[in-house]
Amino acid sequence: MHFDVIILGSGPGGYVASIRAAQLGMKTALLEKESVGGVCLNWGCIPTKSLLNSAKILQSIKKNGELFGIKSENIEIDYPKILSKSRNVVDKIKKGILFLMKKNGIHVIYGNAKLKKGKKIEVLKNDKSIAEYSASHVIIATGSIPKIDPKFQCDGKKIITYKDALSLPSLPKRMIIIGSGSIGLEFSYFYHSMGTKVTIIEISSKLFPHIDNDISDFLKYSFDKIGITNYVSSNINNITYHNGIYEVGIKTLFSNNILLKADTILCAMGVIPNTEYIGLEEIGIQTEKGFIVVDENYRTNINGYYAIGDIIKSPSLAHVASHEAINCIENIKGLNCQKIDYNNIPKCVYSLPEIASVGYTEKESKEKGFRIKVGKFPFSALGRAISDENTDGFVKVIFDDKYDEWLGCHMIGNHVTDLISEVVVARKLEATSYEILGSIHPHPSLSESIIESVANAYGKAIHL
Repeated sequence: MHFDVIILGSGPGGYVASIRAAQLGMKTALLEKESVGGVCLNWGCIPTKSLLNSAKILQSIKKNGELFGIKSENIEIDYPKILSKSRNVVDKIKKGILFLMKKNGIHVIYGNAKLKKGKKIEVLKNDKSIAEYSASHVIIATGSIPKIDPKFQCDGKKIITYKDALSLPSLPKRMIIIGSGSIGLEFSYFYHSMGTKVTIIEISSKLFPHIDNDISDFLKYSFDKIGITNYVSSNINNITYHNGIYEVGIKTLFSNNILLKADTILCAMGVIPNTEYIGLEEIGIQTEKGFIVVDENYRTNINGYYAIGDIIKSPSLAHVASHEAINCIENIKGLNCQKIDYNNIPKCVYSLPEIASVGYTEKESKEKGFRIKVGKFPFSALGRAISDENTDGFVKVIFDDKYDEWLGCHMIGNHVTDLISEVVVARKLEATSYEILGSIHPHPSLSESIIESVANAYGKAIHL
């Protein structure tokens, strides 16, 4: 069967590309080896947010229950039910995506795909070829897989990845998490909230590397305060296993051998492109350090083949993959679509405190030669945060002193992953401090933290 476009992978890049293609009148097929929605829906963004929501409710009751007239003695955690709820959320959204596939007339084909020359794709099940399809355009959107250090032998039970962490049969007593990116931070908070003793090992000098230093410092303070142990600037010397317990020796700036113990180790060192075994070499598609090389319209070096999402060298984020998908399809159709500004992409972590960031950090701004104005506003001075009994965190803004350009914004605290969108839109519209300070924000609201931080940068803050 021949299609106008065939898409490999049904994650937030693949399924969005298929819908947009169908909307534009293209005969479309979507190939998926497991479940529609990809890692994001099945083992990433969505189920983790369900788990974190349960954790946040639990911690809110424990921390502030008495203040709100809720007695919090003898709280019992039904861990299997928490996991079951997260899977129910996944199933509900998956049904919604399948409905959209049917509504838009998209052919969903299950199996492992292998690229062939001439824009043909072979579909295999259990290593046996079951069908072959051809297309005028082939979009590769196979996503990413966990990055595993060779010294770790992940068995899915005791040494695990994020996928295993979503379905452990019982709560570990002690867990070591290697890496403090978004995956490591979110699982740190979840398992800590469930009663597990959590320890983070991070090779970089800061938790959540590449974020603004003030955010990283406050994150460490917050995790220290609630009892999540963390070691930065640390390397693993050795791992041994005795009587069901792992002993991990680490080297830090202050000690050559600290011995940590845990019954579960979560490898959260990031992700790598999922491009093996799909036939890139046979086609001759160019890669660089595992990433598929594309131009600004997501075209590979071979005519008719495209790539989007985690397999190209852009931020490995679901919302990035979705926008690349739309742009890729619209470029194929010859439409004049907006180019993505990769410096205006929000990055979020949904632990508690939440983290949200967009644009340059203070350090990056200085390195690029900008003379800057910096403003900060703490949630402890905000009426809404005080009434919510959740005052941890702050909003930080960075402006160019010469042209008043909004260079970056970095937030840590309650609901900041929702607040950041205002900044993204403002930067897209090239708003300056003049426009922001002239835009009235509702009171009381968390959004006032944005206007107050901008005012602080210009010496005009009222409540600080």
